[in-house]
Amino acid sequence: MQSKLIRRWVLSTILLILILFIGRPLVFLSYHALRDPATRPPLAAGYANDASRMNPTKMDTVVQLDADPTKAESQLQSLVRQAAAQHRILSIAGAQHSMGGQTLYPGAILVDMKGFRQMQLDSGKNILTVGSGARWADIIPYLDKPGKSVAVMQSNNTFTVGGSISVNCHGWQAASGPIASTVLSFRLLKADGQVCSCSRRENPELFSLVLGGYGLFGIILDVQLKVVDNKAYRMYQYIIPADDYTRVFEEKATNRQVGMVYGRININPDDFMNEAILSTFTIENKASVPALKQLAMSGFRRTVFRSSAGSDYGKTLRWRAEKLAARLGRGRLFSRNQLINEPVDLFQNRTPGYSDILHEYFIPPDSVTRFIRECKKIIPQFRVDLLNITIRNVRKDEDAFLRYAPNEVFAFVMLFNQPTSAAADEAMRVFTQRLVDLALSLKGTYYLPYRLHASREQFYKAYPMAGDFFLLKKKYDPQEIFQNKFYSTYK
Repeated sequence: MQSKLIRRWVLSTILLILILFIGRPLVFLSYHALRDPATRPPLAAGYANDASRMNPTKMDTVVQLDADPTKAESQLQSLVRQAAAQHRILSIAGAQHSMGGQTLYPGAILVDMKGFRQMQLDSGKNILTVGSGARWADIIPYLDKPGKSVAVMQSNNTFTVGGSISVNCHGWQAASGPIASTVLSFRLLKADGQVCSCSRRENPELFSLVLGGYGLFGIILDVQLKVVDNKAYRMYQYIIPADDYTRVFEEKATNRQVGMVYGRININPDDFMNEAILSTFTIENKASVPALKQLAMSGFRRTVFRSSAGSDYGKTLRWRAEKLAARLGRGRLFSRNQLINEPVDLFQNRTPGYSDILHEYFIPPDSVTRFIRECKKIIPQFRVDLLNITIRNVRKDEDAFLRYAPNEVFAFVMLFNQPTSAAADEAMRVFTQRLVDLALSLKGTYYLPYRLHASREQFYKAYPMAGDFFLLKKKYDPQEIFQNKFYSTYK
């Protein structure tokens, strides 16, 4: 009898453990999967918006380009000359993943560049010539066939080349500067309707201004980009104290064989910003390069991520899952192209009335630990819903005029979930200015493609070359044909 009671007690204990450790997460994730909308709400007729869904802007017209590149170029030239003659405003748009109206202006003619996506690869010279409207999602499989890969791009494939250059994006490619460092040249349609070539030798001032110039100096037609070989990468992940991030980064991520690297800091409230996971991807020259595949478990990954919005339990569950994956995934082999071939849509917010808002702060290496410690105090005070913090290393920018990396920096990419109401936006503005002040106090800066919440004083302190940038805008576009909300806010 006693042995039966013991067995029942053991079985009951095991069942309770299973319910606690498997049952609750399963019910929680199933609930959120069922509530996740399939699509985002549609736009009102005649309006355009960006990734924030907080900039509904009435446009004059939206211009779609001809599928033939030669005809499309002629179409663009006519459009620019017509705008100059009629004193109209043009806004240039690609995937529109900015968040502060950088591709929008009220009453403007919106030029949709996504159809301008021709590609040609010179494998011998490792140069890709590509239309500015091409998305990385088109480019990666194109390059994969001859064994090539993008040198520098964002962590997702949804963006266009022209948009990426206009914000001077960076990625998690090791020992790399922003994308500007990989641009050899581009052709630009200027405000006078003429097309010119820009490079470090030809029209170098204009070249520098357009890199990170937010579409204010003309329309990028096509670009010559450096490409690299697609190789096999082996993943190693290290769970570490967040305060030790730069020290461990120097130990584990500065080897020449490390081809890609990024970090992530925990955001679950019980242990807020105390842990980090450093992920490195080491080049395996002798290993066969894995074939490019469809994303695995994309639905489950989305559910785990989206269920963390507004839920402390969801945040804790996700961090536990990430740490478990770090332990189990050590030594896995990927191709370079596989690592960068992930769409934003995988995690994108679709809930009506809510938006995911990005912040990004660029911090000098010797101030990283202090930035982390100060954020641990500041962020909880504002009761914001923080979903993610990723860290990437960016080397000195030698090319862009309006540069965010005058020296090596660590980029802290933060994602927040908030209502789309005016009150929530104002609260986020106050919070953003507090973090911008922190970054500036540490001789860092912030990224410009997101909400225009920084004050004019903060903007000019972060970008002391901005005054000359706007003067040169008038030089190259005296009629101010090319405009957006970023320009109207800070000029």
